Amino acid sequence: MTPPTTIIALMFGPDQPGLVATVSRWIFENGGNIIHADQHRDAEELIFFQRVEWSHADADDQELRRQAALFRAAAEALGMAVQITLSTDRPRIAVMVTKADHCFHDLALRWRAGELPCDLVCVISNHDDLRPAVQTYDGIAFHHVPKSKANKPAAEAEELAILQRHRVDLVVLARYMQVLTPDFLAKSGPVINIHHSFLPAFAGANPYRQAHARGVKLIGATAHYVTPELDEGPIIHQAVDDVSHRHDVTDLRRKGANLEKVVLSTAVLLHLQCRVLAYGRKTVTFD
Repeated sequence: MTPPTTIIALMFGPDQPGLVATVSRWIFENGGNIIHADQHRDAEELIFFQRVEWSHADADDQELRRQAALFRAAAEALGMAVQITLSTDRPRIAVMVTKADHCFHDLALRWRAGELPCDLVCVISNHDDLRPAVQTYDGIAFHHVPKSKANKPAAEAEELAILQRHRVDLVVLARYMQVLTPDFLAKSGPVINIHHSFLPAFAGANPYRQAHARGVKLIGATAHYVTPELDEGPIIHQAVDDVSHRHDVTDLRRKGANLEKVVLSTAVLLHLQCRVLAYGRKTVTFD
Protein backbone atom coordinates (compact mmCIF):
# COMPACT_ATOMS: atom_id res chain seq x y z
CA MET A 1 0.00 0.00 0.00
CA THR A 2 1.40 3.38 -1.02
CA PRO A 3 1.72 5.74 1.96
CA PRO A 4 -0.17 9.03 1.70
CA THR A 5 1.65 12.09 0.49
CA THR A 6 2.53 14.36 3.40
CA ILE A 7 3.54 17.99 3.82
CA ILE A 8 6.88 18.55 5.56
CA ALA A 9 7.85 21.90 7.08
CA LEU A 10 11.17 22.92 8.60
CA MET A 11 11.23 26.25 10.39
CA PHE A 12 13.08 28.35 12.90
CA GLY A 13 12.69 31.74 14.48
CA PRO A 14 12.51 33.64 17.77
CA ASP A 15 11.23 31.49 20.62
CA GLN A 16 7.89 32.56 22.04
CA PRO A 17 5.23 30.96 24.23
CA GLY A 18 2.68 28.69 22.56
CA LEU A 19 4.47 28.01 19.26
CA VAL A 20 3.96 24.24 19.36
CA ALA A 21 0.29 24.69 20.25
CA THR A 22 -0.19 27.33 17.56
CA VAL A 23 1.33 25.13 14.83
CA SER A 24 -0.63 22.06 15.93
CA ARG A 25 -3.88 24.00 16.12
CA TRP A 26 -3.39 25.51 12.66
CA ILE A 27 -2.84 22.07 11.11
CA PHE A 28 -5.90 20.63 12.92
CA GLU A 29 -8.17 23.53 12.02
CA ASN A 30 -7.17 23.22 8.36
CA GLY A 31 -8.02 19.53 8.21
CA GLY A 32 -4.54 18.08 8.67
CA ASN A 33 -3.35 15.15 10.75
CA ILE A 34 0.16 15.36 12.23
CA ILE A 35 2.27 12.29 11.40
CA HIS A 36 5.50 13.41 13.07
CA ALA A 37 6.65 16.49 14.97
CA ASP A 38 9.92 17.36 16.64
CA GLN A 39 11.26 20.60 18.02
CA HIS A 40 14.33 22.07 19.67
CA ARG A 41 14.95 25.25 21.62
CA ASP A 42 18.36 26.92 21.67
CA ALA A 43 18.40 28.15 25.26
CA GLU A 44 21.36 30.47 24.69
CA GLU A 45 20.11 32.24 21.58
CA LEU A 46 16.38 31.76 22.32
CA ILE A 47 15.70 30.29 18.90
CA PHE A 48 12.92 27.76 18.25
CA PHE A 49 13.38 24.99 15.66
CA GLN A 50 10.71 22.58 14.45
CA ARG A 51 10.13 19.86 11.88
CA VAL A 52 6.50 18.92 11.41
CA GLU A 53 4.95 16.47 8.92
CA TRP A 54 1.24 16.09 8.32
CA SER A 55 -1.31 14.60 5.93
CA HIS A 56 -4.70 15.62 4.55
CA ALA A 57 -7.14 12.80 3.87
CA ASP A 58 -8.16 12.50 0.19
CA ALA A 59 -6.31 15.70 -0.78
CA ASP A 60 -4.72 15.73 -4.24
CA ASP A 61 -1.36 17.25 -5.08
CA GLN A 62 -2.84 20.64 -5.94
CA GLU A 63 -4.69 20.86 -2.64
CA LEU A 64 -1.60 19.79 -0.68
CA ARG A 65 0.45 22.52 -2.31
CA ARG A 66 -2.30 25.03 -1.52
CA GLN A 67 -2.23 23.94 2.12
CA ALA A 68 1.57 24.18 2.13
CA ALA A 69 1.41 27.76 0.83
CA LEU A 70 -1.15 28.70 3.47
CA PHE A 71 0.99 27.18 6.21
CA ARG A 72 4.08 29.03 4.98
CA ALA A 73 2.22 32.34 5.22
CA ALA A 74 0.99 31.52 8.73
CA ALA A 75 4.46 30.48 9.92
CA GLU A 76 6.11 33.56 8.42
CA ALA A 77 3.53 35.71 10.23
CA LEU A 78 4.94 34.22 13.45
CA GLY A 79 8.44 35.33 12.46
CA MET A 80 9.57 31.89 11.28
CA ALA A 81 11.91 31.15 8.38
CA VAL A 82 10.26 28.21 6.60
CA GLN A 83 11.26 25.42 4.21
CA ILE A 84 8.33 23.33 2.99
CA THR A 85 7.95 20.40 0.62
CA LEU A 86 5.84 17.35 -0.16
CA SER A 87 7.07 13.88 0.72
CA THR A 88 6.70 12.82 -2.92
CA ASP A 89 8.91 15.60 -4.29
CA ARG A 90 12.10 14.27 -5.88
CA PRO A 91 14.92 16.83 -5.89
CA ARG A 92 17.23 16.71 -8.91
CA ILE A 93 20.85 16.09 -7.93
CA ALA A 94 24.17 16.78 -9.64
CA VAL A 95 27.32 15.07 -8.36
CA MET A 96 30.70 16.73 -8.88
CA VAL A 97 33.79 14.50 -8.87
CA THR A 98 37.47 14.59 -9.71
CA LYS A 99 39.18 11.16 -9.92
CA ALA A 100 38.19 9.27 -6.75
CA ASP A 101 35.11 7.17 -7.48
CA HIS A 102 34.10 5.55 -4.17
CA CYS A 103 31.67 8.23 -3.00
CA PHE A 104 30.10 8.55 -6.44
CA HIS A 105 29.50 4.81 -6.77
CA ASP A 106 28.00 4.63 -3.29
CA LEU A 107 25.55 7.44 -4.07
CA ALA A 108 24.69 6.05 -7.50
CA LEU A 109 24.07 2.53 -6.19
CA ARG A 110 21.89 3.80 -3.34
CA TRP A 111 19.97 5.96 -5.83
CA ARG A 112 19.50 3.01 -8.21
CA ALA A 113 18.32 0.85 -5.31
CA GLY A 114 15.70 3.46 -4.37
CA GLU A 115 17.34 4.39 -1.06
CA LEU A 116 17.70 8.07 -2.01
CA PRO A 117 14.41 9.83 -2.90
CA CYS A 118 15.83 11.94 -5.71
CA ASP A 119 16.71 11.98 -9.39
CA LEU A 120 20.47 11.77 -9.93
CA VAL A 121 20.58 13.58 -13.24
CA CYS A 122 24.22 14.38 -13.98
CA VAL A 123 27.86 14.17 -13.00
CA ILE A 124 30.28 17.03 -13.59
CA SER A 125 34.02 16.42 -13.41
CA ASN A 126 37.18 18.41 -14.00
CA HIS A 127 38.76 15.20 -15.38
CA ASP A 128 37.45 12.66 -17.90
CA ASP A 129 38.57 9.59 -15.90
CA LEU A 130 35.17 8.65 -14.48
CA ARG A 131 33.18 8.92 -17.71
CA PRO A 132 33.14 5.11 -18.29
CA ALA A 133 32.03 4.50 -14.70
CA VAL A 134 29.21 7.04 -14.91
CA GLN A 135 28.02 5.61 -18.23
CA THR A 136 27.29 2.27 -16.55
CA TYR A 137 24.33 3.94 -14.81
CA ASP A 138 21.34 4.60 -17.04
CA GLY A 139 19.99 8.10 -16.98
CA ILE A 140 23.03 9.94 -15.58
CA ALA A 141 24.66 12.42 -17.95
CA PHE A 142 28.43 13.01 -17.72
CA HIS A 143 29.96 16.44 -18.31
CA HIS A 144 33.71 17.02 -18.48
CA VAL A 145 34.59 20.60 -17.55
CA PRO A 146 38.39 21.06 -17.27
CA LYS A 147 39.35 23.60 -14.66
CA SER A 148 42.52 25.53 -13.89
CA LYS A 149 43.39 28.85 -12.31
CA ALA A 150 43.50 30.41 -15.77
CA ASN A 151 40.03 29.30 -16.87
CA LYS A 152 38.19 29.02 -13.54
CA PRO A 153 35.62 31.79 -14.18
CA ALA A 154 34.73 30.33 -17.59
CA ALA A 155 34.65 26.77 -16.20
CA GLU A 156 32.33 27.75 -13.36
CA ALA A 157 30.07 29.56 -15.80
CA GLU A 158 29.87 26.35 -17.86
CA GLU A 159 29.15 24.30 -14.72
CA LEU A 160 26.37 26.67 -13.70
CA ALA A 161 24.87 26.45 -17.18
CA ILE A 162 24.87 22.64 -16.87
CA LEU A 163 23.13 22.83 -13.50
CA GLN A 164 20.52 25.16 -14.93
CA ARG A 165 19.98 22.98 -17.99
CA HIS A 166 19.39 19.92 -15.79
CA ARG A 167 17.22 21.95 -13.35
CA VAL A 168 19.39 20.83 -10.43
CA ASP A 169 18.11 21.36 -6.88
CA LEU A 170 21.14 20.04 -4.94
CA VAL A 171 24.84 19.73 -5.76
CA VAL A 172 26.88 17.01 -4.04
CA LEU A 173 30.68 17.19 -4.01
CA ALA A 174 31.80 13.55 -3.97
CA ARG A 175 35.52 14.19 -3.48
CA TYR A 176 35.55 17.08 -5.93
CA MET A 177 38.99 18.50 -5.35
CA GLN A 178 38.31 22.07 -6.38
CA VAL A 179 37.38 25.11 -4.29
CA LEU A 180 34.14 26.71 -5.46
CA THR A 181 34.01 30.49 -5.62
CA PRO A 182 31.49 32.63 -3.69
CA ASP A 183 29.93 33.61 -7.02
CA PHE A 184 29.31 29.96 -7.93
CA LEU A 185 27.82 29.20 -4.51
CA ALA A 186 25.52 32.21 -4.72
CA LYS A 187 24.04 30.87 -7.96
CA SER A 188 24.15 27.09 -7.52
CA GLY A 189 21.71 26.51 -4.67
CA PRO A 190 22.65 24.23 -1.75
CA VAL A 191 25.91 22.27 -2.00
CA ILE A 192 26.93 19.35 0.24
CA ASN A 193 30.59 18.35 0.51
CA ILE A 194 32.38 15.37 2.04
CA HIS A 195 35.62 16.27 3.79
CA HIS A 196 37.97 13.46 4.72
CA SER A 197 38.61 14.48 8.30
CA PHE A 198 36.68 15.08 11.50
CA LEU A 199 36.24 18.82 11.12
CA PRO A 200 37.23 21.27 12.43
CA ALA A 201 40.46 19.24 12.73
CA PHE A 202 42.66 18.98 9.62
CA ALA A 203 40.82 21.26 7.25
CA GLY A 204 42.20 21.86 3.78
CA ALA A 205 44.40 19.57 1.71
CA ASN A 206 45.91 16.17 2.65
CA PRO A 207 44.02 15.67 5.94
CA TYR A 208 45.06 12.01 6.25
CA ARG A 209 48.71 12.96 6.02
CA GLN A 210 48.11 15.73 8.56
CA ALA A 211 46.38 13.23 10.87
CA HIS A 212 49.20 10.70 10.54
CA ALA A 213 51.78 13.36 11.32
CA ARG A 214 49.91 14.19 14.54
CA GLY A 215 49.61 10.54 15.59
CA VAL A 216 45.85 10.69 16.04
CA LYS A 217 43.94 7.73 17.50
CA LEU A 218 40.75 8.51 15.59
CA ILE A 219 40.13 9.53 11.99
CA GLY A 220 36.86 10.84 10.71
CA ALA A 221 34.80 12.16 7.84
CA THR A 222 32.50 15.18 7.78
CA ALA A 223 29.63 16.08 5.47
CA HIS A 224 28.76 19.76 5.52
CA TYR A 225 27.06 22.47 3.52
CA VAL A 226 29.54 24.45 1.47
CA THR A 227 30.08 28.12 2.21
CA PRO A 228 32.66 30.58 0.84
CA GLU A 229 34.91 29.82 3.85
CA LEU A 230 36.84 26.62 3.07
CA ASP A 231 35.62 23.64 5.15
CA GLU A 232 33.73 25.95 7.53
CA GLY A 233 30.15 25.25 6.44
CA PRO A 234 27.43 23.92 8.77
CA ILE A 235 28.09 20.26 9.62
CA ILE A 236 25.35 17.77 8.71
CA HIS A 237 26.86 14.41 9.71
CA GLN A 238 30.16 12.96 10.98
CA ALA A 239 31.63 9.57 11.88
CA VAL A 240 34.97 8.27 13.20
CA ASP A 241 37.05 5.09 13.24
CA ASP A 242 39.92 3.94 15.47
CA VAL A 243 43.51 4.04 14.23
CA SER A 244 46.86 3.40 15.90
CA HIS A 245 50.58 3.86 15.41
CA ARG A 246 50.52 0.73 13.23
CA HIS A 247 48.48 2.47 10.52
CA ASP A 248 50.33 4.40 7.82
CA VAL A 249 48.82 7.08 5.55
CA THR A 250 47.64 4.45 3.06
CA ASP A 251 45.79 2.63 5.86
CA LEU A 252 44.18 5.88 6.97
CA ARG A 253 43.00 6.59 3.43
CA ARG A 254 41.56 3.06 3.09
CA LYS A 255 39.72 3.21 6.41
CA GLY A 256 38.65 6.76 5.74
CA ALA A 257 37.13 5.91 2.36
CA ASN A 258 34.53 3.72 4.06
CA LEU A 259 33.65 6.54 6.45
CA GLU A 260 33.39 9.04 3.60
CA LYS A 261 30.83 6.94 1.72
CA VAL A 262 28.53 6.38 4.67
CA VAL A 263 28.78 9.91 6.02
CA LEU A 264 28.07 11.52 2.64
CA SER A 265 25.13 9.28 1.77
CA THR A 266 23.65 9.79 5.24
CA ALA A 267 23.94 13.57 4.93
CA VAL A 268 22.34 13.55 1.48
CA LEU A 269 19.47 11.38 2.73
CA LEU A 270 18.89 13.67 5.72
CA HIS A 271 18.77 16.65 3.37
CA LEU A 272 16.39 14.89 0.97
CA GLN A 273 14.08 13.97 3.85
CA CYS A 274 14.02 17.63 4.97
CA ARG A 275 15.59 16.82 8.33
CA VAL A 276 18.37 19.43 8.34
CA LEU A 277 18.02 23.07 9.35
CA ALA A 278 21.15 25.12 8.66
CA TYR A 279 21.43 28.00 11.12
CA GLY A 280 24.49 30.24 11.15
CA ARG A 281 27.57 28.00 11.32
CA LYS A 282 25.74 24.90 12.56
CA THR A 283 22.74 22.70 11.88
CA VAL A 284 19.84 21.24 13.79
CA THR A 285 19.26 17.71 12.46
CA PHE A 286 15.96 15.98 13.15
CA ASP A 287 17.06 12.36 12.63
